[in-house]
Amino acid sequence: MDHTVVRGNTASIYMRDMRRRGELGRLDLARLSVVLLRYRLALIDMRGVMARVFQALEGTSEAALRARCDELFEREIRPLVSAEALEAAARHRDQGHTNALLTAQTLYMAEPLARLMGCEHILCTRLEVTEGLFTGRAEGPMCYGDGKVALARDWAQLGGYALDASYFYTDSYTDLPMLEAVGAPRVVGPDVRLWVAARRRGWPIMRFA
Repeated sequence: MDHTVVRGNTASIYMRDMRRRGELGRLDLARLSVVLLRYRLALIDMRGVMARVFQALEGTSEAALRARCDELFEREIRPLVSAEALEAAARHRDQGHTNALLTAQTLYMAEPLARLMGCEHILCTRLEVTEGLFTGRAEGPMCYGDGKVALARDWAQLGGYALDASYFYTDSYTDLPMLEAVGAPRVVGPDVRLWVAARRRGWPIMRFA
């Protein structure tokens, strides 16, 4: 999703929105920006970071977060969606392929993008909700690293899809296990570590404008 279909980081965009609303101080924003940079370089345990973020949502409204993410997508994220990425999704549909958006992001950030891309399925990190409020916990495994592979394999098995005949597009070294699980890995505008890994394995390296 981030730096692949969207030419930017949706978490950073959300953080800037929080800053504008007065929900984040300047120091908080700087600290979170460092966390995102370390994530981009695959130098941090993102599961622990995500767990703390989810805890901070405890007791808040699911409907309010969904509405906020929809509004933020239309205002700031949609203009950053790569036309070439949308064309690639359309080509796969034309070939009779089933498209799924597989992302570490939450459902609320992923839903509007999936609608725009025409993706029938969203595989992402899901948050536990009780009576319309977040409990502060994830529901099932986080869609990150090996957890992303586990979710994809479960989904493929239930739907009768073969991962070894599937495509997967990503920019991030943290997705190396997923790239190795599919038959047609596609590396898009990769970070340095993934660029090196792709060159060693002979994987196609692409760029979406």
